Amino acid sequence: MPVKVVKILARKKKEEGGVPAGTPAPWMATFSDLMNLLLCFFVLLFAMSSVDEAKLEELANVLSSRLSFFDGGQTSIGEGQLISTGAAQLTQIDQYVNSMGQTSEDKEGDEPYDHVGEAVEEANREETEKMYNEVSEYSSEYNLDGYIDIGVDEKAGRYITIEISGNYLYPSGSAQLTNDALPIFSRVGDILKKYDGYRIAVIGHTDNVPVQKGGKYDSNMELSSARASVAAKYLIDNKGIDPENIEWVGKGEYVPIADNSTELGRTQNRRIEIRVYNSLNSN
Repeated sequence: MPVKVVKILARKKKEEGGVPAGTPAPWMATFSDLMNLLLCFFVLLFAMSSVDEAKLEELANVLSSRLSFFDGGQTSIGEGQLISTGAAQLTQIDQYVNSMGQTSEDKEGDEPYDHVGEAVEEANREETEKMYNEVSEYSSEYNLDGYIDIGVDEKAGRYITIEISGNYLYPSGSAQLTNDALPIFSRVGDILKKYDGYRIAVIGHTDNVPVQKGGKYDSNMELSSARASVAAKYLIDNKGIDPENIEWVGKGEYVPIADNSTELGRTQNRRIEIRVYNSLNSN
């Protein structure tokens, strides 16, 4: 028999033999690699974040029930196995994931430590404290002590506050600045001008005494909004404050700082509040 015919018969015999029994389908290798890549991706996400044990256990339960990552329906990462033998060395993946994204101080304690958040808050408070000291000095320089109250944002340290009693600024039920108020407000505007480019918010407040019926304003909310608007317009027109950097709003009687049941408390509640945000919160 010719050699060429023998080779052809041998090739056909080999092809007829087929793939040995038990050999995985070719696509299984690609699928396994894909699943490993997905798992590595999620591990990387954990590495860039603080890990909450309760959320970690919840994630393990979801992965177990939805993707069948673990043997026998197990719900703990520590008891499970990876999809293929390619990364089987991570037998204690729960400990591995829990340790990622934490500093040595985190590992000593149980609570995660947000360094970035604390750094931002500290920077806010440092700059705002500096602004507070500056404005306090300006208040004395411009003879405003006794006319204004200066404070800071106690919650996050983002801004300082300058409060002016409404008794100095407006007649009862009116939003027009009085003649006696103009020198006071003008000097406040001179201080604000030193923070050109900073975000400024003008907020109007009233006491809880209802406005007179038949007047220009139907509610304390409208009255406080009008007063804030007039104050902001004065700063824009007379002190050169950039309209892009100033906003105004009325809060009516809803944010009191004193007891409205007394005349003194109502006097304190009738006020204009000016917030000057630090440079970190002015963009």
